[in-house]
Amino acid sequence: MPRTTRTLIASSLLALASSFSFAAGPAATIDQLSWMTGTYAGKLGANQLEENWIKAEGRSIAAMVRMTTGEGATSMFEMITIEEVDGSLVLRIQQWNPGFVPRTPAPQKMELSMIADNHVHFTAVTEGGMKSLGYTRNGDSFTIHVENANGNKSDLPLSVRDVWE
Repeated sequence: MPRTTRTLIASSLLALASSFSFAAGPAATIDQLSWMTGTYAGKLGANQLEENWIKAEGRSIAAMVRMTTGEGATSMFEMITIEEVDGSLVLRIQQWNPGFVPRTPAPQKMELSMIADNHVHFTAVTEGGMKSLGYTRNGDSFTIHVENANGNKSDLPLSVRDVWE
């Protein structure tokens, strides 16, 4: 086969292969996270953390998070989105100080690393405050698993809370 024909075939195969998207993480759909929907709160020392997860819909789920101090002030807001991307899930997270002042110039991106019944875990693919972030629900207990940028791991236990409380 002449060299130009081989080059043309190789180029065509390369172009075809690059037109496909492949999931970076395990295969998953947003419907597998329906167990996350709800309002959860828990004490973190003198502070309180509250997470409000809206229903999984439109290939996404999202949470609004608020941290309040023992003095009755808000110390942080956080937005989390999880979306279906190329057959897997991608989490984006960003925090703000009061007054909607961003703590970082852009959200941190994480890709799905593990998913099971009532448990999901993501690993950071961009710079930010966390190496990994996960969630587990067991009845009325909702636990956030955090590994911060320096490798320290902690579990933040929350409980189901009535949104009208």
